[in-house]
Amino acid sequence: MEAIILAGGFGTRLRSVVSDVPKPMAPIGGRPFLELLLDHLIPFGFSHIVLSTGYMHETIETHFGNSYRGARLSYAIETEPLGTGGGMRNAIEKCDGDEIVVLNGDTLFMVNYDDLVHFFHSRPTRLAAILRQVADTSRYGSVTTDCSDRICRFTEKASSHGPGTINGGIYMLHRSLLEEHALGDAFSFEKEILQSRYVDEPFFAYTSGAYFIDIGVPEDYLKLNNDIKNSL
Repeated sequence: MEAIILAGGFGTRLRSVVSDVPKPMAPIGGRPFLELLLDHLIPFGFSHIVLSTGYMHETIETHFGNSYRGARLSYAIETEPLGTGGGMRNAIEKCDGDEIVVLNGDTLFMVNYDDLVHFFHSRPTRLAAILRQVADTSRYGSVTTDCSDRICRFTEKASSHGPGTINGGIYMLHRSLLEEHALGDAFSFEKEILQSRYVDEPFFAYTSGAYFIDIGVPEDYLKLNNDIKNSL
């Protein structure tokens, strides 16, 4: 079991409350946020995790080194911003296998990864995603699936509002989906793979009600600190 964590963002919107470390290292209850992600991921059997880093990557490498709680850690460093797709394409060069779980380094979504693996293997697909029901989709845009769990529509943020399902930022995919792009190209995984390919190639998704929070904005960063203080 291998995973890629996208941990290379600048964290611009968070700088009013966290300015001295990269966003994935933002302190939550006295610990780096990235530790929370790893603590949830590793018990599901992930023995190799690739951290896709960029901005202030030395801070992450110095803290974690080459292993954490028995899992091997590798680093795929972006010397210039590559976007989510380019970062994932860069990171799979460090992966050994063909099937990889990918998650965002600024979102805590406490899903059952065994369910994701089973879902992925039970569908004829190169990509499975996890969605989250929210009260207002306007911050994220929405994702719609049909009765077979195939993704059938994306609605952009500007046109999305009210309750619905959003992309939770966790995927299981076959590496060939990324290797169709050249190594070093900067591109958005969401726009250039998910939203441009789903009509012609079957991508599937299911909804999880697990705890979900994106620390990319100060109010949610502070909310997570409060949730941790109250034992989540």
